[in-house]
Amino acid sequence: MRATTDADVRRVFDRVADRYDDQMRAWERRLFPGSRQWAVGQARGHTVEIAVGTGLNLPLYGAEVTVVGVELSERMLELARRRAARAGLGERVELRQGDVQRLELPDGSADTVLSTFTMCTIPDPAAAAREAYRVLRPGGRFVLAEHGPSSNPIIRAGMRLVEPLSVRFEADYLTRDPRPFLEQAGFQIESVSRMTRGISFRVLAVRP
Repeated sequence: MRATTDADVRRVFDRVADRYDDQMRAWERRLFPGSRQWAVGQARGHTVEIAVGTGLNLPLYGAEVTVVGVELSERMLELARRRAARAGLGERVELRQGDVQRLELPDGSADTVLSTFTMCTIPDPAAAAREAYRVLRPGGRFVLAEHGPSSNPIIRAGMRLVEPLSVRFEADYLTRDPRPFLEQAGFQIESVSRMTRGISFRVLAVRP
């Protein structure tokens, strides 16, 4: 299976940006109900959202949370900016074009790093996890809602069968388990919940 690059990811998401929201809502209804709301509900203080996409999470944040959203695709980011403006989020949200594998943010500057359905497409998820660790303050948490390999062996085999196509055309690694990348980066995993035959992951990890 070929490895993806930043250029691949940018090209895919520039292409799908205008239909991304409808596609994600359909998948979330079927496989990940409530996961996005759960993840945003864990955010505290100053939050860095990696691969913020079209900004689907932005209206869900509490008024006490400030957000820096980082996104590689300029078209996705344009839609996120429109959503933030419509929601009147003003100074609570800053949106930046950038690479979450090399965040242009200071060490220890965030209380929360949040990722919803993004570790599956980042070319180097280990680098993204290390960057999340770096920008978090000690005691800060990395919150993830993600998909991964099913706990059902038949479904998992099917996911592996179609994965080369999902990687080629959608830059999406269907069976990538996010937990090892967090552990390798130095995080302590506080909790993991798996639903929908193990495909849906909800993970809380803390920087010691």
